[in-house]
Amino acid sequence: MSGIHPITTLLIANRGEIAVRIIRTCRELGIRSVAVYSEADQRALHVRMADEAWPIGAAPASESYLVSDKILAVAAACGADAIHPGYGFLSESADFADACTEAGLLFVGPPAAAIRKMGDKTAARTLMEQAGVPMAPGTVDAIEDPGEAVRTAEDIGFPVLIKAAAGGGGKGMRIVRSAADIADALTTASREALSAFGDGRVFIEKYIDEPRHIEIQIMADSHGNVVHLFERECSIQRRHQKVIEEAPSCVLTPQMRSRMGEAAIRAARSCGYVGAGTVEFLLDPDGQFYFMEMNTRLQVEHPVTECITGLDLVAQQIHVAEGHALTFAQDDLHINGHAIECRIYAEDPSAGFLPGPGTLLVHAPPSGPGVRLDSGVEEGSDIPIHYDPMISKLTTWGATREQAVARMARALDEYEIAGVPTTIGFCQFVMHHEAFNSGALSTHFVDQYFTPEVLQISDDTVRENMAIAAALYVDKFHHKASQAVGERNPSSGGFNPWRQQRRRLDS
Repeated sequence: MSGIHPITTLLIANRGEIAVRIIRTCRELGIRSVAVYSEADQRALHVRMADEAWPIGAAPASESYLVSDKILAVAAACGADAIHPGYGFLSESADFADACTEAGLLFVGPPAAAIRKMGDKTAARTLMEQAGVPMAPGTVDAIEDPGEAVRTAEDIGFPVLIKAAAGGGGKGMRIVRSAADIADALTTASREALSAFGDGRVFIEKYIDEPRHIEIQIMADSHGNVVHLFERECSIQRRHQKVIEEAPSCVLTPQMRSRMGEAAIRAARSCGYVGAGTVEFLLDPDGQFYFMEMNTRLQVEHPVTECITGLDLVAQQIHVAEGHALTFAQDDLHINGHAIECRIYAEDPSAGFLPGPGTLLVHAPPSGPGVRLDSGVEEGSDIPIHYDPMISKLTTWGATREQAVARMARALDEYEIAGVPTTIGFCQFVMHHEAFNSGALSTHFVDQYFTPEVLQISDDTVRENMAIAAALYVDKFHHKASQAVGERNPSSGGFNPWRQQRRRLDS
């Protein structure tokens, strides 16, 4: 498609928080929004917020959100002009992007060819080598033979990392510190990659000890313009998955930021990228950075970039997808303040961050200056077992990093959730930790500093909390809470036994 194609109806091929996020931008732009939902999501917030909502199948994603034919059928039936894939599910499926184009729909994302080039990590490494983007030493092609793997690892120098050629998220990945462990690691990583991605190819690269995870947000249009929107620090992770992100990084100098931004732009140009994307790097303790991968979609942590740039990245995605040129150049962009995002999951940090699906008996988010909450759930919502257990993304902005951290600590303390375990306690632990506050971070932060003991409270207290939460839940949904509040203390806004219990626990 060429020229300008205004979007009037946008189908959102996703759920939860990101679907709500996109719907809000659609409303501001005067675009009709269409939601899709599985059986598990029929009462979900994104379904109620959209202008229109259509069912697409059973709860498992393999029977609903991952079935492109069902989504395209809804697009045809509702008269959609375009599809926004959000992140996860079909967002990095080149076949889905192609199918949208063949159906005459605008795909609010990069061209299918760019998705394919960057989705295969071995092909991406070849491309980055040609584009002059710094990479850790390693193989460009997939490797199968253990003997060849040993020779390669010895040439590179231990430790090395065996990684899946397709996919990510820590699956199909093994750290190897000696030649004796190569064969077993090669087999298990390949088997895991095949199970997770349907592709057992793996490659080898140098393992960077104590790295920081720094990513560069880029935006490109179809007119040849590419800019970077600065960096995000994503080093606080569990199981290779991010939990806390911030922008900008507290260790990048203006010169290093410029070099990383230029490398990210070269990466985007090398694959003909259009839209919002993220180029991820590892930064070693000596200040050298290496290409890790490119995410060909909007990132979960995009709010921190929005906070420091003042841009609506979803609006920019739509603007570019319609065929418009970017309205700003690199010199127009400036960093304003500092932003931090905490992902609030229904997970138990004291039990290895195991998911804990259930019903949100209490969900009272914080507010106040510099606080933003992105969520696809509300009090009474279910956190289903079928999908990522995210409750919300809590973001704070401050004129300085110190102010952003202080606001996050305050917001986390105000955040009241009951009915499911959450990562709030872990995030509080990070905000108050000296290593985080000093900026002495690496992707090993959790392994180095976090132990379940810092969050442990007695079983009796847990049972007492749940009883209080259940009582509040019953009161609310039988319309008795307001009367009880007024009788208890009308001048102070009411008696909240859950808040009182939280205060008692914290003291």
